[in-house]
Amino acid sequence: MCKKIFSIIAAVFSLMFFSCSKKNALPAPSVKGSENVRITATFYPVYIMLLNITDSVPGTQVSLLAPPNTGCLHDYQLTTKDMKAIAECDILVANGAGMEDFLDKAMEARKGQLIQAAEGYTLIEDNPHVWVSPDGAAYETRRIAQQLALLDKKNADSYLKNAQEYVQKITDLSKKMHASLDKYAGTKIITFHEAFPYFTKEFALTQAGTIEREPGTEPTAKELAEIISLIKQAASSGEKIALFAEPQYSSGAAAVIAQETGLKVYELDPAVTGELDKDAYLKAMETNLKVLETAFTGAAY
Repeated sequence: MCKKIFSIIAAVFSLMFFSCSKKNALPAPSVKGSENVRITATFYPVYIMLLNITDSVPGTQVSLLAPPNTGCLHDYQLTTKDMKAIAECDILVANGAGMEDFLDKAMEARKGQLIQAAEGYTLIEDNPHVWVSPDGAAYETRRIAQQLALLDKKNADSYLKNAQEYVQKITDLSKKMHASLDKYAGTKIITFHEAFPYFTKEFALTQAGTIEREPGTEPTAKELAEIISLIKQAASSGEKIALFAEPQYSSGAAAVIAQETGLKVYELDPAVTGELDKDAYLKAMETNLKVLETAFTGAAY
């Protein structure tokens, strides 16, 4: 009897999870003007891009799968509600590049209805945090819009126009950041975890180390000692180096490093959590610029 009940439950979940695979790639070419296109973003950064791309586009409904305070999806587990949202949406928009490991089966079931924002972008050691760099955020925005335009042709022009306007805002901000940060090229930084390789590449900074080497795992005493030693060596040779935590995580380990080295702990935001505001990414990068300017003026060395 237990086996029979289990089989019934499994069948129900399977039907709910994969029902979208039975739809056409997207009913966009035949969608009537009064019908809504339901778009689900896997997590916060992609959602913010979609808010801009779909702004004032009639008939689009954008929802967010993982709660906006989730952060990076390293340990995220799908809920029954998530599975239902995946099954019911017309288009699933993910970052891709390995960020959403939990969605492997869903992705397989949604061929033609899945957009992976990072697809085609040159990765650094398979790191998925493409959006943290303004260049990467602009790329992902353009790709999402281009794919939406193919899938939902009646709104294609609006998607592309909105994306162009948002990318221009990102580009303008990037120029502002370069104007301020280019003189610090080569400066060493210690970040909380591996969220900033694209950011450091774009602004020619040197990521000397990370506090949390494995996502969701506190650094060991040995790892902390290695970072402390690295910082002291840099200081003894006259090199500038700055220490950063992230607003999404505890700064306890960073505080230990600061106590042992005399550095001040600053916060760099990878823009993985925040308000559900279409300008949230731009605001986060503006804040990061101010933080870096403060850290690099000499107060942290």
